[in-house]
Amino acid sequence: MTAFFSAAPSYCARLGVAVVLVALADFLFYGQPAGITVFLFAILMAAAVVAVHPAAFSDGRLWLKPVALLVALLPLAENVSALSVSTALAAMIVFALSLSGRLRHRIARIAGQIALFGLAVPFRLIGDFIRWRKTARRFGRRRVRLAAIAVWVMPLTLGAVFLALFGAANPVIDYWLSLIDLLKLLDLIQLTRIAFWLFVLACVWAFLRPRLPRLLRRIPRAMPPAAVSAQSEKTVTTIEDILFGKAAILRALVIFNILFALQTGLDATYLWGGVALPDGLSYAAYAHRGAYPLIVTALLAAGFVLAALRPGSAASADPLIRRLVYAWVAQNIMLVISSILRLDLYIGIYALTYWRVAAFVWMGLVAAGLALIIARIALGKSNEWLLSANLLTLSLTLYAGCFINFAALIANYNVDHSFEMTGQGISLDAWYLRSLGPGAFPALDRFLDHQSRTAAANDPVFRELAGLRGSDEGWYRTLQQSWRAWSFRDWRLLAYLDTRGPVVVPDASKPYVPGR
Repeated sequence: MTAFFSAAPSYCARLGVAVVLVALADFLFYGQPAGITVFLFAILMAAAVVAVHPAAFSDGRLWLKPVALLVALLPLAENVSALSVSTALAAMIVFALSLSGRLRHRIARIAGQIALFGLAVPFRLIGDFIRWRKTARRFGRRRVRLAAIAVWVMPLTLGAVFLALFGAANPVIDYWLSLIDLLKLLDLIQLTRIAFWLFVLACVWAFLRPRLPRLLRRIPRAMPPAAVSAQSEKTVTTIEDILFGKAAILRALVIFNILFALQTGLDATYLWGGVALPDGLSYAAYAHRGAYPLIVTALLAAGFVLAALRPGSAASADPLIRRLVYAWVAQNIMLVISSILRLDLYIGIYALTYWRVAAFVWMGLVAAGLALIIARIALGKSNEWLLSANLLTLSLTLYAGCFINFAALIANYNVDHSFEMTGQGISLDAWYLRSLGPGAFPALDRFLDHQSRTAAANDPVFRELAGLRGSDEGWYRTLQQSWRAWSFRDWRLLAYLDTRGPVVVPDASKPYVPGR
């Protein structure tokens, strides 16, 4: 019974902190634009997590954890996006688990904990409530009976009657009662708002009580090792030797190296050497058809290397096989580089998009993963080390991506390489530029300024685009009037817009005159 009463304040204190955070979330987010408020709320939630884990203060290196968390939350101050929010959530999960003493010490295992934490978030509050009710019943606390509620019916009913009578007899009370708008109070009860409260409460509670579900239990073996017959063991060994033995791996590596050398030679001839392609095949088609399949090929090759050269196996210790693996992985890296060049050629003809930027990043990560495979084999590391190294590379890449304005990057590239600006290539898809959002304003302004000095100034489509550019800026400035929407990126963009001044729509009554 003592354990229950000692645990109850902990639950109550956490619930009180969670309610306060829900109220703050309602003030900061509900019906409001997301900006610096996301960063502020993350800081407040981190402080709440520290407050409900007083035992963490005994750790002499406690200050390192908030500093690391602050670094991970900085992308939220730069710009609120799916990438920065995901980075912040992962950092918050690691921070909460570390304070509760449940964080693992390997990057691969930490990644698994983050995934399990995310899966458990919707059920943590419900599970803790059910557990608390069971504990209350175990120690003699019963549910509130109907009689305990019924005793309030008569006092509240008569109290309402007396209040109504006092209102009829007293003008002051009648005035006070007239100020109470019951319909207005009912309007405040919105299903969407209640759903928002419950969603925030469930998320906040998971961080205040960071626990991981025990999804995996020890599964007993179907039969003890002694029950396996010698004949079955001999059969398994023989099949393994045939399929994945040294001889099979050696032959596979020789064949794979020859095939990859052929592909590398073709890329060196047509992509690097500039030799003319066969009739009917353009460089754009050559680049587009090969970029993504080659990445899939590299991934399959990486999977084969990991499966064939397991740490401690006979194949991984063979010097000839190791040299062939090094040569093959090096060819795979060249394959990825060729894929990057193919994609660059394709973008040079068909412009840049979000998906093509993502493809560049993905290809770079594949090349880094292949290099890490060589490092794993050369250094004799485990597959868990390789997974941790790849996760670390991915995490650093995503964190750096939070500070890159991809919309501005895409818009500037497409404008600078458009037919209108250079006289070659394809025409600019200005409507796609507009769909990129406010980040594309500077590049779009350069394009509109250039077009306003050409015969295109008389084009109705150009005038429509210029008019929409002005209305988009008006909408953006209205949104930024709320302090909740502030971010460093928006602050820099507003400074540019203030320096540039309002957008001027060309006058259709004044035709374009060359030389003016």
